[in-house]
Amino acid sequence: MSETTTDAAAATDGDAAPLQQHGPLGPHARRMRRSLNGDHPGQVGTMLPPFIDHHVHLQLGDADAWVRGGLAGVVDLGGNPATVAAIAGARYLPHVRYAGAFLTAPGGYPGGRPWCPAGAVREIPSVSDAATASHAHDALPGAVTAAVDEQLRFGASVIKVALNATTGPVFDLPTLRAIVAAAHAVELPVAVHAEGAGMAALAIDGGADVLVHAPWNERLDDGLVRRAASAGQAWISTLAIQVRDDADAAAVAIDNVRRFHGAGGRVLYGTDLGNGDLAEGVNAAELAALARAGLAASDLVAALTDPWPAVPNPSDPVIDGVATFVPGEPPEASDTDAVAAWLATGRIVPTEELEHA
Repeated sequence: MSETTTDAAAATDGDAAPLQQHGPLGPHARRMRRSLNGDHPGQVGTMLPPFIDHHVHLQLGDADAWVRGGLAGVVDLGGNPATVAAIAGARYLPHVRYAGAFLTAPGGYPGGRPWCPAGAVREIPSVSDAATASHAHDALPGAVTAAVDEQLRFGASVIKVALNATTGPVFDLPTLRAIVAAAHAVELPVAVHAEGAGMAALAIDGGADVLVHAPWNERLDDGLVRRAASAGQAWISTLAIQVRDDADAAAVAIDNVRRFHGAGGRVLYGTDLGNGDLAEGVNAAELAALARAGLAASDLVAALTDPWPAVPNPSDPVIDGVATFVPGEPPEASDTDAVAAWLATGRIVPTEELEHA
């Protein structure tokens, strides 16, 4: 997202103090009033940085509905790279960052799934197989480098890797490390779908930057959780799909997130929009599950507003001239369930329509 400083944005660093009277909502929370000339004249509430869903699939959902539901930004984590690039280029909101195709082992997930768009899967042989097959063509880029470069040429901001051992083959550790190295060489992070026994450990051992789902298949060992957090790995939550589909899996995922967050891990709000029946926009169930995992009010705001995969700009949280406006008085920060429900009412408002209350 391009960084745009407006008069309202500049004011947030000047004479308006952060909200303190109802507990911490993070450094950028501001008590604001909507313009008398707008749709909700004089409405008082809280201005926060734009809300972002860090795991969506544009080809499977309705981006206009997501905007109406309060999302100013999304991260598409798997689709046809040409199609997603065209969608991203044609929209003002939500602002889109994207991964391009799923990189997967030959025959691996999500190939063959009825929901998977054509062109959304890029298979890569193991590094040992690729080296053998291309021995006579040493001047050509390797299969891993070619796949990463392909996503980059389509404008990808992140590389998506599928490790789903429950349905087919997955990359071995040397191949995963080769993908991570190729992505890092062009300054792209690697986000991994880790599903099945041992897949989260494989992603952590392979140097993945992000898990696109909080692990739900298995309770991770405390040492592994601490290692992921200390390595700087981030986890995208997607807890609401587990709450929706499988209470036992939801309990495992929430427990994993609780320990990861407690170890200092970076948690990103994401819902996997496009994956079945989910709230079109900011998802109260997702936020409530994060609250159950021990995220405080300021942590919920941080998860919603983290600019990943962009680099944070702490001095200017306003993006593209819009902010999130949450109407009404914020609940007490200690009542995280109430905070979660309140945050879910946030909507996108141009900063020029806000003034200090």
